[in-house]
Amino acid sequence: MLSIARLAQCAAVLSLLTMTACTTPQAGRRLIGNPENPYPRQKAPEIGDITHLPTGTLVTPKQMFDVVTDARVVYVGETHDNPAAHRLELDTLKALEQRYPGKVAVGMEMFVKSQQPVLDRWVAGELDEKAFLKASRWYDNWKMDFAYYRDLLLYAKEKRIPVIALNAEKDLVQAVGSKPLEELTPEQKAQLPEMDLTDPYQRAQTESIFSGHNSHGKIAVDGFIQVQTLWDETMAESAVRYLTSPEGKERHLLVVAGGNHISHGFGIPRRVFRRLPTSYATIGGLEVAVQRAEKPETMDVEVPNFPNLSFDFLVYYAYEGLPKPAVLLGVMFEPDVKGRGLVVNTVVPNSNAARAGVQNGDLLLALDNEPLKDSLDLIYGVKQKHEGDKSTLKLERNGEVMNLEVVFKAGEAPKHGKP
Repeated sequence: MLSIARLAQCAAVLSLLTMTACTTPQAGRRLIGNPENPYPRQKAPEIGDITHLPTGTLVTPKQMFDVVTDARVVYVGETHDNPAAHRLELDTLKALEQRYPGKVAVGMEMFVKSQQPVLDRWVAGELDEKAFLKASRWYDNWKMDFAYYRDLLLYAKEKRIPVIALNAEKDLVQAVGSKPLEELTPEQKAQLPEMDLTDPYQRAQTESIFSGHNSHGKIAVDGFIQVQTLWDETMAESAVRYLTSPEGKERHLLVVAGGNHISHGFGIPRRVFRRLPTSYATIGGLEVAVQRAEKPETMDVEVPNFPNLSFDFLVYYAYEGLPKPAVLLGVMFEPDVKGRGLVVNTVVPNSNAARAGVQNGDLLLALDNEPLKDSLDLIYGVKQKHEGDKSTLKLERNGEVMNLEVVFKAGEAPKHGKP
């Protein structure tokens, strides 16, 4: 039998061990493992694998969706020009809608707040695709091929799932990137969300990205950080405003944004939680193979190490191209000052337009009897064409109206939506 003195000694030792276990490790102590990948894979990942990063467990898509749909907010970080990333977003939205029918919304980085009325009309079924692209000025504001986002937006329209514009207006972004915040006009300051510029992890990430943008050498790094913060804070504010509104207070929200806005949580997720502590889960993707004809666009960026996981779930997929080979007309143009059509100022040599006989100075009037009133009419018309298709291009040259036959052959993917 233990004496009273021995019992007291044991109690003191247990108390000391308990206090020691609860203390923060001292600086300089050895770190076991990698905080970003505490349970590394034992073999190279394959396309279709999904890892739960906190535990290193391989899971199925159903298991992942069963877990993430428990959360009020689900974040999916995308590679903007990878169709595999967009399928993951669509599958996540379908899983949410299946579990909470009629109680789901999707927030998108790709839209600024002034576009919300157009999004509402799209979801209500009031706009077809071409009218939506025109009204939203898609190719002016986002510039990515709409084909990447079509299936997600069509599903939202079919199910009447609200699409929420999250991002900041372009003119405010330009102002914030070019001057200190205190030099903004009162009107610009009034548009600012609550701005936390003190996050060390965001600063480190942004500085590394800035170093890879050689073309932005004249932009001060502080301006670049201000812009990144403006994007993240505005998207967080927009998400919380919706989630706490009468329309959104009972809904679950899928947030779709570039991976750098979501990974490691210090972009949008932390800023949403600061405003509205609620459950959330994050999903990211990692390309483990290249399966596209176009050369991937990359930056020479050395990303810093962070003391936490990049995502809750990491999906391994291929870097794909769009399934339909892009066809181009091969012209540069500007709207006619009288509003009669589009004036050609450049014909790309050996292009489909050049082979059809289009010349500089031609006034393009119609494509397959569809009037060309603005640039979107031509961009959208060409994007509906496949390799081998033939079209009739109506134009005016030196006062004479003529029709030319265009035979479309595949070419390099269009830049910034130019046909």
